[in-house]
Amino acid sequence: MSDENKDLGDEAKDALDNAKKKAENLGDKAEDAFDNAKEKAGDFADDAKEKASDFADKAEEAAKDFKEEVKDTFDPNKPDNGKTVAIIAHITFIGWIVAIVMNSSNKTEFGSFYIRQTLGIWIFMMVLGFVPIVGCFAGLIGLVLIVISIIAAANGKMTPTVGVGHLFQDWFKSL
Repeated sequence: MSDENKDLGDEAKDALDNAKKKAENLGDKAEDAFDNAKEKAGDFADDAKEKASDFADKAEEAAKDFKEEVKDTFDPNKPDNGKTVAIIAHITFIGWIVAIVMNSSNKTEFGSFYIRQTLGIWIFMMVLGFVPIVGCFAGLIGLVLIVISIIAAANGKMTPTVGVGHLFQDWFKSL
């Protein structure tokens, strides 16, 4: 029995040695996989940093371009700025409010003229709405006056509204 025990002991020792070798091989493979993953993660992080830096540079450049465009658009020395305000003033009552805000920062005579004209046309339409028979056509009359006014504004001419435009300029001088 002792030979048998010895053979079993040798087999157990061989099995244990094989298990140790396999465990060492698995450990080496795991270490290699970890190192490979670590290297890939580092490459990915470097690539992400580079892309983020490129994006930040492009965003900064776009912001600078936008800032320059805004300065050009709202430059008080450019005559088109008053035209922009004048046209926006004709686009509903909210457009008129936006035009007042825009004109308050860079006041132009052209923009102020059409802010006064447009306010006068809106009030004129409301007053006409209360007049019997004529009230039915108040919206149409107002639309025609707005169209005539916006065409004049787009052409860069300060043309008062037919018949009452000079009154609007006197009544609303403070705008």
